[in-house]
Amino acid sequence: MTFQEALYALGVREDTLSEEEKFTLDRDGFLPLPNLVPAEQVIRMRQAMEELFVLEKTGEPDRPTECTNMQNKSADFDICFTHPRLLAGIAHVLKEDFRSLGIHSRPNRPGRGHQPLHVDYGGTPAKPGEYFVCNSMWMLTDFTEENGPTRVVPGTHRCGKHPPEVMKDPKEPHPEEIKLIGTAGTVAIFNSHLWHGATLNRSSADRPNVTSFWCRREGPHANRSSDWGVLSPEAFARLNEAARYLFIASSG
Repeated sequence: MTFQEALYALGVREDTLSEEEKFTLDRDGFLPLPNLVPAEQVIRMRQAMEELFVLEKTGEPDRPTECTNMQNKSADFDICFTHPRLLAGIAHVLKEDFRSLGIHSRPNRPGRGHQPLHVDYGGTPAKPGEYFVCNSMWMLTDFTEENGPTRVVPGTHRCGKHPPEVMKDPKEPHPEEIKLIGTAGTVAIFNSHLWHGATLNRSSADRPNVTSFWCRREGPHANRSSDWGVLSPEAFARLNEAARYLFIASSG
């Protein structure tokens, strides 16, 4: 099976995203896809995420701040790397063969979460149209102004600079930033070279979400642990050939 055959088997076609959606992703660096996840699936994903947080004590003192490789821990997250609309968006950004770096989540507790604007890439700023990493945010609750939505600065994936090169303090608001507001079940695909960062959760409840992270198979990519995106034997046995292919680290 080739990479393109795998995408085709998973339902990706040239028109899976509209030309307008592709243009928006190119111009702004992000694309919200409302109602991508059915309500009942949102509930299952949220329950599975919360159970993993409890099991792994994620976010507790002296415990992991993030639950990683959730593709190995519950089939409820398979949609996060097999949905054709997601894969079409990742393919449009990365252009070349790509691989999953796994499904991950961290508790977004009240009173916490603010991040400086950053990119999810450890190399030099990308040249416009030549991108190495792409991410997606899966909203498992409504993202509101109050509960710490991710902020993005549209178009900054094309600026050839990282936030510290331009901003005195990337923790501060940017005059052109917007917040990714959406209802539960919305998925926001965003070019990981886009300036972005979570904001402070000012609500009285958690803001549950998971991320599905991707990179080109060849060339530099985000400075992540080498075990990100590795399939367990159980997950390998569960998935079909096309889905497995998305976790191959190299085409060589």
